[in-house]
Amino acid sequence: VFKIGTKFTYNFEHYTAQNQLQFFKVHEDNKNWEFVEQNNSDTSVIKNVIIGTLQGNPMAKYVPDYNQTAVSYQFKEDTPYSMSGVIENEGNIWVHPPRDHYFKILELNPFPYIKAPYEVGTSWTWKLLIGSQWGDKRWKTWEGNIENNYQYEITQKKTLSTTFGDLECFVVESTANSTLGETALTAYFHPKYGFVQLDYTNIDGSKTKLNLIHHETKS
Repeated sequence: VFKIGTKFTYNFEHYTAQNQLQFFKVHEDNKNWEFVEQNNSDTSVIKNVIIGTLQGNPMAKYVPDYNQTAVSYQFKEDTPYSMSGVIENEGNIWVHPPRDHYFKILELNPFPYIKAPYEVGTSWTWKLLIGSQWGDKRWKTWEGNIENNYQYEITQKKTLSTTFGDLECFVVESTANSTLGETALTAYFHPKYGFVQLDYTNIDGSKTKLNLIHHETKS
């Protein structure tokens, strides 16, 4: 799925706990950001995120023994990007979600993850420490690290109507529990396009929806 040069463009929507649709805007300092309403016509409002698979090991200067496939996250083409990684092998595919600005909220949710055998009924668990740097007063803050305990299961196969036609996907249902509460993710995985839809339930009861709208593979 994550071949070198491949780009995945997702649109996203944020729904408040009261089901109000919002997006976000990054301030000129590129550090602070704010929610904006859906009818905001400002062209700088963020409605997409692009995940690109990078060549080599650009993380080496930060983590010399980094062994994940490096990926970039951008809001628009030809703009600065941040980096993290994915793990793809015969046993599983695990993806670090976007985590800049608004997307810090996803650190408390289950990460997109599917484990072999890719069939209904496969289930697994894992856990991860989440640092307080991912907190925000707009959803939840804490001190130090909290431990997220994740549970995953492939619950069914479902055909989705997408930009790429009707795709038969594995549905992965997952939850994350910690002292802060519970979050959830329903992920739809396709063997060619990867995670084509991600439906998050966040720590504050809001929801984040990511849908794959463009897939580009380097020739």
